[in-house]
Amino acid sequence: MAKSSNVKDSVNKAGFPIPVGNYKMILIGFGIVILGFILMMGGGSEDPNQFNYDIFSFRRITLAPIVVLGGFGFVFWAIMRKPREKKENLKEQNN
Repeated sequence: MAKSSNVKDSVNKAGFPIPVGNYKMILIGFGIVILGFILMMGGGSEDPNQFNYDIFSFRRITLAPIVVLGGFGFVFWAIMRKPREKKENLKEQNN
């Protein structure tokens, strides 16, 4: 029975370097980054001779960069995160 668990371990190690669950978290993180860039959009003036002070709003100057940095932090966490081992695998290793 010990050989079968070693075979399973070698199959898992030969797969993707990052588990599938982490890829989902990375995509969520990129979605957060895109949301931050969407929050930065707008504020332009239709008339080029007139300055529009909407570009200095709280949303564009403070909130959007915080959301973008949070998204990049989330992506970094998703890449570095180790998946939780199932309880069954822990019981087999203890025996």
